[in-house]
Amino acid sequence: MLARTLDRARAQPATAAAIVIAVVGVLTMAGFFYFQYVLGYPPCPLCLEQRYAFYASVPLAAMILLRLSVGHSRKVITLALLAIAVAMLWNAGLGAYHSGVEWHWWPGPQDCSGAVPNFSAGGSLLDQINKTRVIRCDEAAWRFLGLSLAGYNVLVSLFLAGVAAWGAAGAWRTQDGEDIAKNAA
Repeated sequence: MLARTLDRARAQPATAAAIVIAVVGVLTMAGFFYFQYVLGYPPCPLCLEQRYAFYASVPLAAMILLRLSVGHSRKVITLALLAIAVAMLWNAGLGAYHSGVEWHWWPGPQDCSGAVPNFSAGGSLLDQINKTRVIRCDEAAWRFLGLSLAGYNVLVSLFLAGVAAWGAAGAWRTQDGEDIAKNAA
């Protein structure tokens, strides 16, 4: 079963890459939403920025699968997979930067100090200060095996960038409009 699956993935690298990107991307998104809404770990501004690559890559991978199912241009598929690879490499860099901020290797962005309350609004200044919740970028909310969520984001993003690059290389080697059924045989 595994050998057959691997043979099929080798025969259709663009399809396999798009499936892996979509599935791993959705699982990663489910993970960060689980940490946010179920476990109660609010994301910092850098955490929110690291989500953008997944918000773009998962729908793009789904569109690649749709395009592959109706006939495709290898240039379009290759460019789409390269776009995912670039987005994931950018995201890995952002995650590495965020990990460095958490380890205090370099300073983080200024907006990681939280929202500044509107002190000119009516009400008690002390109440406004007490209600202000600061989500810090330089404090890892959760770690497992020494890595924070930003560190795991680096690993997942590098993996998906590699998968996308492998799929792009495979898509480039195929002929335009090549039938998927031919590859499966």
